[in-house]
Amino acid sequence: MRAFDYVRAGDTGEALRQGAGEETRFIAGGTNLLDLMKLEVMAPGKLVDITRLDLGRIGETDEGGLRIGALVTNSDLAADARVRRDWPVLSRALLAGASGQLRNKATTGGNLLQRTRCYYFYDRGEPCNKREPGSGCAAQGGMNRILAILGTSDHCIATHPSDMAVAMQALGARVEIEGQDGAREVELSEFYRLPGDTPHIETVLAPGELITAVILPPPAGGRQVYRKVRDRSSYAFALVSVAAVVTVEEGRIARAQLAFGGLGPMPWRDARVEQALIGETPTKALFDRAADILLADAKGHGGNDFKIPLARRTLAAVLTQATEAAA
Repeated sequence: MRAFDYVRAGDTGEALRQGAGEETRFIAGGTNLLDLMKLEVMAPGKLVDITRLDLGRIGETDEGGLRIGALVTNSDLAADARVRRDWPVLSRALLAGASGQLRNKATTGGNLLQRTRCYYFYDRGEPCNKREPGSGCAAQGGMNRILAILGTSDHCIATHPSDMAVAMQALGARVEIEGQDGAREVELSEFYRLPGDTPHIETVLAPGELITAVILPPPAGGRQVYRKVRDRSSYAFALVSVAAVVTVEEGRIARAQLAFGGLGPMPWRDARVEQALIGETPTKALFDRAADILLADAKGHGGNDFKIPLARRTLAAVLTQATEAAA
């Protein structure tokens, strides 16, 4: 690990002042960042510890949703009675995401900012445009079993690893951000960037900006399902995951909010899939049509070709579960 400066901020204002600069990173739980620093995949010149900031609370919003502080741990969020009752898909995704030890340290803000688990991103002996822009993408013709089939480019086929973010995407969450120029909110669907020719730029965060909270809209009701398909049943990253919020009224789908993990460089949501379901009677043919829309532009890269039929089967299973239980 390379040498770096360390500062512990006492409040948000101090964190933002100390966090200015391209070589500075904020740290809280450190469950991903510290691993990357040990491997010298990331080598920040300065770390700003934000664990003393007052960002560890879950509160209700005036609209009936939740404001989740960026320092709320994954364990506390998954166990919160309001989350378990009204946003159960989020609790289930969190519990599927990591061991209890990691959930006790990992934070809401840090979870959103996890880096990809692409083998070549972690291997400094191999070219990776995300780690070193312009060096190439070894995954294109290499080991790509866990990598993306949607939203990729010639420069990068990495996936985003978060389970929590998939559920939040399905729920329509917003991200609260603060910087030296003020505060703003961004829809989670607009927070992440596709790789294009700049895969090293993963979000809309400017240097020195800090996630302060995630806002959940009021409960959607209906049936909420989270299904994660992985190589082993315990604490592996998703090959395919689906978060679904579905309401059936009088035998027809009245609401459908779907997000997917393991398929793209961000938690994937396609409004066309949801629109194809709304107003329709749940049938296998309908679910097949939804999968056709989702996977129309999917592209396998050899080792991950199996994800296309796997995504189709997983979506059908989730929709069957959600609509049978809600009917």
